[in-house]
Amino acid sequence: MSKTVRPRRSVLYMPGANTRALEKARTLPADALIFDLEDAVAPDAKEAARGNVVAAARSKGYGKREIVIRCNGLATPWGKADVAAIATSGADAILVPKVESAADVASIVALLDAADAPASMAVWAMMETPMGILRAEEIAGSHPRLALFVMGTNDLVKDMRARHTPMRLPMIAALGIGMLAARAHGLTILDGVYNDIQDSDGFRAVCQQGLEMGFDGKTLIHPSQVEPCNEVFAPSAAELEMAARVVAAFRQAQAEGKGVVTVEGRMIENLHVEQAERALALAAAIKELQAT
Repeated sequence: MSKTVRPRRSVLYMPGANTRALEKARTLPADALIFDLEDAVAPDAKEAARGNVVAAARSKGYGKREIVIRCNGLATPWGKADVAAIATSGADAILVPKVESAADVASIVALLDAADAPASMAVWAMMETPMGILRAEEIAGSHPRLALFVMGTNDLVKDMRARHTPMRLPMIAALGIGMLAARAHGLTILDGVYNDIQDSDGFRAVCQQGLEMGFDGKTLIHPSQVEPCNEVFAPSAAELEMAARVVAAFRQAQAEGKGVVTVEGRMIENLHVEQAERALALAAAIKELQAT
């Protein structure tokens, strides 16, 4: 996998209590999978689900897909045992619900370290409460293990007493604050889920909105959402063609000692080259992932 960019266009939740779903996930074209021990699992199935997802992660049967396990909150009866099990499961990351402070991240990291989690295991934080959003910058810079924000829009809407709307105007401030905090500290950030799995047009529109806002990808609740999400969050053929031309023109100008570069009448600056190189790296990483 490319060290420059890791594809996270589509990140699909899979219920930890459903072994058939975990098995099916081996064939789904999602860039990453979240094995869920929290919302998708009833209280009486929590411990069995923990065993299921740890076994699935240890199987290494998902190719180069990124494997993440969402634990229960530390205040629940299952949270600490979840973290201890996830630490040595071989998963790439742990997803922590309702993160509201740097101290919350520190608590998770301390538990991971105590359970001998490898240094490569990342922490992903669910940003899904008003307090978490208001402390987003503090959280984003809290620890080197923290790599990614997941926007938990359903819980945010509930706590804000807002409404789900097609343009998500009630969510724009929270999404923007999460985005700014993530980018300020070099984190990846994923958009929240779309609840109506029958509304394909609405789903695609929200994916496009997320792309335009700067999200790296989107969390998903159903396999039918994977392919349209992948399509929206991947660079288009036209974008890649332009990116290649921008990079080539810039390199040629550098070789010739020119200070000004233009492509199709547009002035090209370093920021355009950086964007073009990232698009090309993402396309290469997607191709590598799809080859598995």
